[in-house]
Amino acid sequence: MARRKGRDISGWIILDKPAGPTSTACVNKLRWALEAKKAGHAGTLDPAATGLLAVAFGEATKCVPYITDAEKCYDFTVRLGAATNTDDAEGEVVATAETRPSDDEIRAALGHFTGDIMQVPPKFSAVKIDGERAYALARDGEDFEVQARPLWVESLELTARPDADTAELRMVCGKGGYVRSIARDLGEALGCLGHVVTLRRSWSGPFDLENAVTLEQVEELARTPEIDALLVPLEAGLEELARVTVNEASANRIAHGNPAPVVASDAEFGEECWAAHQGRAVALGRYMGGEFHPARVLNR
Repeated sequence: MARRKGRDISGWIILDKPAGPTSTACVNKLRWALEAKKAGHAGTLDPAATGLLAVAFGEATKCVPYITDAEKCYDFTVRLGAATNTDDAEGEVVATAETRPSDDEIRAALGHFTGDIMQVPPKFSAVKIDGERAYALARDGEDFEVQARPLWVESLELTARPDADTAELRMVCGKGGYVRSIARDLGEALGCLGHVVTLRRSWSGPFDLENAVTLEQVEELARTPEIDALLVPLEAGLEELARVTVNEASANRIAHGNPAPVVASDAEFGEECWAAHQGRAVALGRYMGGEFHPARVLNR
């Protein structure tokens, strides 16, 4: 098997994704620009959505699950009065309603969409139905049902009401949340129907838009030595994970996949954590009472 060509670089680029390109297209653009051997993203944004897309390179790709599983914040706009087949403005209107709720009615309804809820993903989504992507079945006009799945919603609030037809919301939720489903279900609960017209992810786990870069910045520095200045250290993606500190002897043991003593820890027994030597991550694993047990070694 041919080996993928490219540079062995590790770290993150926090991209402020524009509307239009897919998340995969953005990753491919960044991998080309940095001439990187390996890259991936931590949480898909729909093509029409904007905002934070955390792109991992090299060894940082081993840390992607921690960002994917972390809480995320979305600011979005719901158009009231119409439902679409995609639950966003890209789709066809399939039903309309004349009813418009008051601000207080919207706020009262939001309480039903917080905490542990069950959510049905949109039919135009990447969830699999008997091995097929739901959006492919929907495009082919197939009749199918999407099963509800659990979602943790930390908060959901009304942030603005520009007019009777428009509500601006902010949601903080866990892994796997579909903003389009929230808009659809909220509209149905209020009796007015609804769909998403704009969606922006403002933060994801330890990353936010404050230090994000644009595709224009990436393109301007593409394939130049200066582009490496856009990289965020691998360790930045582990800030919300407990940490243990090891000495050089332990770091060498861990590098070979062996448990090793730690010299300091803020992890509880059995907790997932990362091991650091001289401030640099050497592995992901668990703290087992004085010892770190590696699960993924970070060879850098």
